[in-house]
Amino acid sequence: MNARSPTHTPTTMSTQEPTQDEANRHALHRGERVWIETNYYVNLWIELLHHFGCDPHAALSFTVTQAFEGDQFTFPKFSLDDISRLYGLQAQELAISIYDTLEAHVIEQTKRGHVVVVEVDAFYLPDTRVTAYRQSHSKTTIAIDAIDPIAKRITYFHNLGYFALSGKDYEGVFRLMPDLAQDVRALFPYVEFVKRVRAPLEGATFVQRSVNLLKLRLLDRPASNPITQWRAQFPEHLQAILERDVSYYHLYTFNVLRQLGLNFELLAKYVAWLNEHGVEVRADIQANAQKIASEAMVVQFRLIRAKMRSRIDPCSDCLDTIEAAYDKTIGPLAAHLL
Repeated sequence: MNARSPTHTPTTMSTQEPTQDEANRHALHRGERVWIETNYYVNLWIELLHHFGCDPHAALSFTVTQAFEGDQFTFPKFSLDDISRLYGLQAQELAISIYDTLEAHVIEQTKRGHVVVVEVDAFYLPDTRVTAYRQSHSKTTIAIDAIDPIAKRITYFHNLGYFALSGKDYEGVFRLMPDLAQDVRALFPYVEFVKRVRAPLEGATFVQRSVNLLKLRLLDRPASNPITQWRAQFPEHLQAILERDVSYYHLYTFNVLRQLGLNFELLAKYVAWLNEHGVEVRADIQANAQKIASEAMVVQFRLIRAKMRSRIDPCSDCLDTIEAAYDKTIGPLAAHLL
């Protein structure tokens, strides 16, 4: 499988800016990237699979199914079924709403060697110092691999890194403060735990299973070019960006341009991985997937410039390039493998 289990050293944090150890990140989070950060779910599973000694490249076939959903592109996510089939890891829902505290359940699951994936408030995560820590409340997902209830300390995966938190942040994450614990309006978070149920596949069997899953995903690819569908609504989207405040621009570009760009950059990485493992895929397919990622970033920059100048920029040339690149990526890949 050509994957190794890294030695993660968590960054201990209080009010100091964390220093992430880039050398410990998976290759998908190192080197040259157009979209350095993808989305929280993909980031988390890349590093979590890396933690288990697994290569996440093999599970990237979900990228070929991205469609335009009318108001956004399909949010890229790893398939938990694929993760089970490739790596022997199962993610099961943890029914914490039935009894006891989130802290107690995390203690029990980590004691059993499981990792707990939980939605928490970024307000209490020191690694979000630049965006949310002690500034604003927003939901995000972390994966807790160790907990010390006496020291009030956890280590966890979040976005691109592996961190530690303690003290008041620990109490906030687990809602142990009296005002939080007694808040009857607070909903239970969604929680999963990840456990190993069998050994991961290896070698040629591992690669072939990845290819088989890719073939299944290609059968579910969009029936028509999603970029063409997006273009039909783009003038309306552009007008909304110009008329509304800058926060709307950031939300729009995250849900549309970032999800499009990161999806196809991951697909380009996946195609390269397949070639490296003896599955021949034409180089132009990878190049066109990467072109979509690059041009999506260009559109993002052009939209903020249009916003700042209050001037319409239809981005027609970029959209022409993205639309044509899509036709040279998904269809040819399906024709090659199916």
